[in-house]
Amino acid sequence: MTWNRALTALLRLGVRTGRLELAFADGTIKTFGPGGPPETRVTLHDPDLPRKFLLNPDLAMGEAYMDGRLTLDDNDIRSFLTFALRNARGRRLPPPLAQAHALSQRAKSWAIWNHMGVARKNVAHHYDISPELYDLFLGETKQYTCAYFRRPDMTLEEAQAAKMAHIGGKLLLKPGMRVLDIGCGFGTLALALARDHGVEVTGITLSEVQLQEAQARARNAGLEGQVQFRLQDYRAVTESYDRVVSVGMMEHVGRPHLGTYFRKVADLMPQDGVALIHYIGRWSPPGTISPWFNKYIFPGAYCPTISEAMRVVEKTGLILSDLEVWRGHYERTLQEWLKRFDAHLDRVRLLQDERFVRMWRYYLQAAELGFSDGHLVIHQLQLAKARGTVPMTRDYLYPARNN
Repeated sequence: MTWNRALTALLRLGVRTGRLELAFADGTIKTFGPGGPPETRVTLHDPDLPRKFLLNPDLAMGEAYMDGRLTLDDNDIRSFLTFALRNARGRRLPPPLAQAHALSQRAKSWAIWNHMGVARKNVAHHYDISPELYDLFLGETKQYTCAYFRRPDMTLEEAQAAKMAHIGGKLLLKPGMRVLDIGCGFGTLALALARDHGVEVTGITLSEVQLQEAQARARNAGLEGQVQFRLQDYRAVTESYDRVVSVGMMEHVGRPHLGTYFRKVADLMPQDGVALIHYIGRWSPPGTISPWFNKYIFPGAYCPTISEAMRVVEKTGLILSDLEVWRGHYERTLQEWLKRFDAHLDRVRLLQDERFVRMWRYYLQAAELGFSDGHLVIHQLQLAKARGTVPMTRDYLYPARNN
């Protein structure tokens, strides 16, 4: 059986919803599915793609699109990925294959050893590129994490400000407190906490590009005496802090290092300390991120389930004082980023090549669908060392409602 015939046979069995029109490199055209949305039309320009799809479909699809060896009618990435996700959902393998797949997934997640040198390299891969690129799509707040759309009519900037205010409230900050921001990005959250709550903030990052910009922003805001930024791994921090915050960083720790991460958070705080850990998690059983994302977007990343996170938190003595699960916020954030990215495509093409443009558009839309159609959500863990540090109810977060 040729690879074309093997892929055809697999698609005949596997496509249960929507419609796929597939043109092979030899000119043969096949149609799959019962019809109706999502519909997608795909052309393969490389005769070796069927073999690659069968061996590693996620990686092969992403690479082929990036390289132009796979093209889509109207360049409709969203319909293509929606079709792939919905037909993969609920797919059941025979018991021996299912067990082998589960063992493989577990082995891959434990194989991600992000020791200090590797972690620095992984961060540089994604973040140490042209800083102007991030200016073009992140908005004025330059927050590269999920926004908080408390109202549906919020702009991206308003939703990012709402996110920072919400986090500040959950940290129970008082003037003069010392705060550690692990994975501080471009420094926006650290500066907002210092400005709005009168606290002293130390932000740490492994990105030299982010560090330089964060330091410049602190100077421009006149907050150098209140905020400092350092190029430092969280494992190397030795000082004590009243509060620890980490937004969009824990998913870069890697499964083997979750225990190290949470033990460090606990060790850095006094008995009345509070931590707020905001990260991309999943509501499904444990699994790995896609091999395409791991290779091209976020090397070494892992999105833990609540059960995986809590299994290690429980061993540190930290108390889970509050848990929030954000649904719908990140897909809206990613939609806003893509709109702005597309609005500046001419400028992006001056900064990066066409392959990068295709990769980034594929990434933003795949990530959005990972939240809207996949298993991804945002988890916010509020952790305390002492039982009575955090109020018994959430009323403190919404004082205006209590007047």
